[in-house]
Amino acid sequence: MGSVPVEKLKLFFADNFERILVLTIILGAASINYWVPYKFGFLNFFYLPVLMAGYYTSKRFTVLTAILCILVVIFFTLAFPNFILDEMKTPFAIIGLLSWSCFLLLTSAVIGYLYEEKEARIKDLKAAYIGILEILSKYLESYDQYTQGHSVRVAHLSEEIAREMGLPHIQVENIKAAALLHDIGKTEISMDIIHKATRLSNTERDEVNTHSERGARILTLVDSVLKDAIPLVIAHHKYYFTQDSKDKKDIDTIPLGAAVIAVADAYDAIITDRPYRAGKQPWKAFEEIEQASGKQFHPDTVKALKRVLMFNKKYTEETP
Repeated sequence: MGSVPVEKLKLFFADNFERILVLTIILGAASINYWVPYKFGFLNFFYLPVLMAGYYTSKRFTVLTAILCILVVIFFTLAFPNFILDEMKTPFAIIGLLSWSCFLLLTSAVIGYLYEEKEARIKDLKAAYIGILEILSKYLESYDQYTQGHSVRVAHLSEEIAREMGLPHIQVENIKAAALLHDIGKTEISMDIIHKATRLSNTERDEVNTHSERGARILTLVDSVLKDAIPLVIAHHKYYFTQDSKDKKDIDTIPLGAAVIAVADAYDAIITDRPYRAGKQPWKAFEEIEQASGKQFHPDTVKALKRVLMFNKKYTEETP
């Protein structure tokens, strides 16, 4: 629970990065003007916001940050003659400012270029990573004709729900990865139970329900790669709220990504034919899920599912 404030701080920083950067530049210039004796040397401070922009944003925004730094320095130079001009003769001050500005712009362009190169490589790696996970999930499901494609469908639907909820891109990617592997723990469960053509007994159902923990244990073998997906796999079958919960405190222990996967998993399971029953129509499946909103499923995920189903015909016109 101690990491929650840190995560909130990270989200706040990400959502307000541009404002924080502009404020940093202005406060930096004001601090140099009022409290620094030798101001020209401290102009190197402005490389910091440029580097930050280059690390977190695009080449265009990095160059714009450099331009903003230059304009702020020019403003303070004109508004407060003692900002730079009193430290050296005017011609040398102008030459110094021009050279500093050119190097700052050049630095921003190079950093921005490196950022875009890094993002392109990361995008390619993520595409390969997701592709491998899809291949793995299809291989794991090949032993059971009734669940073939289930993980891929759940992953795609989970991604759509997460995007509909406006979750950050990195969180959407983690949800998709976890959804692709959410049933990997079933590989450690008896095939007789998996292939059973009748409803499961309570004992058999209890064993099947252990697949979340089994799957998480398997994924810890590649913890450095899938560390953000593991908590989602563990919790994707936990109820949003039960009668045993006290003041809904248990709700905060379930990751939102797990709640997204839970509703996508349930929807796909209901519309898919099983050995002991036929799949139901999409509208009927959503009706069942909506009735469990606030109990088994997170209300926000159910609302997002409804919007996805309403505006994406592939979930209503096609059944597996």
